[in-house]
Amino acid sequence: MSKGREPVYSMETVDGRTLRVAVWRASKANPKLPILFFNGIGANIEAMAPMAELMDDRDFITFDMPGIGGSPDPVVPYNAILMSRIAALLLDRFEMPLVDVMGVSWGGAMAQQFAIQNGARTNKLILVATSAGMLMVPGNPAALIKMADPRRYIDPEFMAKHFQTLYGGMVGNKAEHINRLKPPSKTGYFYQLMAMMGWTSAPFLPFLQTETLIMMGGDDQIVPLANGKFLKFLIPNSELFVVEEGGHLFLLSHVEQSIAAIRGFLDKREEVKQAA
Repeated sequence: MSKGREPVYSMETVDGRTLRVAVWRASKANPKLPILFFNGIGANIEAMAPMAELMDDRDFITFDMPGIGGSPDPVVPYNAILMSRIAALLLDRFEMPLVDVMGVSWGGAMAQQFAIQNGARTNKLILVATSAGMLMVPGNPAALIKMADPRRYIDPEFMAKHFQTLYGGMVGNKAEHINRLKPPSKTGYFYQLMAMMGWTSAPFLPFLQTETLIMMGGDDQIVPLANGKFLKFLIPNSELFVVEEGGHLFLLSHVEQSIAAIRGFLDKREEVKQAA
């Protein structure tokens, strides 16, 4: 695995909403599908940039939600259905008719909604440290209380002090991660929370035809492993991969193990669906 490819950033106005978009292009021409990535709540593009840099054999596209990172504040609220439509329109703009879809935590819910809503253009689905929404098994109360505290974005000392409680596992270089975070606006964070209020994918997942990899951390204090097992039960064509000592950020703390699992899943030989 090589590092170093840089993203191309742009501001895109789609369906009346302006979003900061990042696209990493593959290091060489190849037939592999792009990855559409949905980030966790309050997290800007840079938070997961190290993973995008490592997946250098594929195009990789992601964007900051309204009021997060470099995207302007939302004027009116939004929901998962609307943002899935906007994501699909973004893919049209960047000429990506068929993609593999990946989401982490809050973004895992978005990834589920996108796959449910845009099945014809979703080849494979990767759900990381996430749940079925309203029907989730709650995490450690101490971690949830601290996660809701906006100081985790604006106060490096608060984040460093509570990093273990928030994210569990072998967290690796926490200072590097903290330095990549940009505080969301209050409006952006509130609207992002509201977007998933009452949302659940549970009634729809048994009908999902997309091949799915569910990745969970065995030491996740925010989204416990039981949620991954519930997703595995609901999604017919799915497999569960557990990083035993991984916390909520195991994609960054257990990089080699995570990337190997993702590559193995995406590169499995199969007949790729034709884009609609």
